Amino acid sequence: MIELDDIDRALITALCEDATQSAGALGRAFGLSQPAAWRRIKRLRDAGVFEPRRVDLDLEQLGFGVTVYLGIKLATKGRVSLEDFERAVAAIPEVQTVQHVLGLYDYRLRVVATDLPDFERILRRRIMTLPGVGNVEANVLLSEERLSGPL
Repeated sequence: MIELDDIDRALITALCEDATQSAGALGRAFGLSQPAAWRRIKRLRDAGVFEPRRVDLDLEQLGFGVTVYLGIKLATKGRVSLEDFERAVAAIPEVQTVQHVLGLYDYRLRVVATDLPDFERILRRRIMTLPGVGNVEANVLLSEERLSGPL
């Protein structure tokens, strides 16, 4: 775990609000030189505080109008390894996240589809044929609000 001071926390907050800000602009905002701000950001990145950079896509604009969260209970954990299930589910492009969870289900998947018939096709042909799949519960996402800012 990395030790953070007030400037580190302020940099994290500012980058969460707008990750495109330059080290120079951040330095000016927090009374640092551009190299000093860059070194702090690099230290935070190297310590794993920031996830690798990625682009957040607007799924609706790309034609994915349905998001479904699936709870999956494996039928028999002894006969199929968790690694086999995880490897197989990771090969399905419509599955956006795979979470191994504790509780009623063994896994929680976030699946995107163009519409409900497309989701049904994905469920029948891809999800239900995965090794070890037992019970499946689907929850269709109706709306989503993003929480802004860092923890």
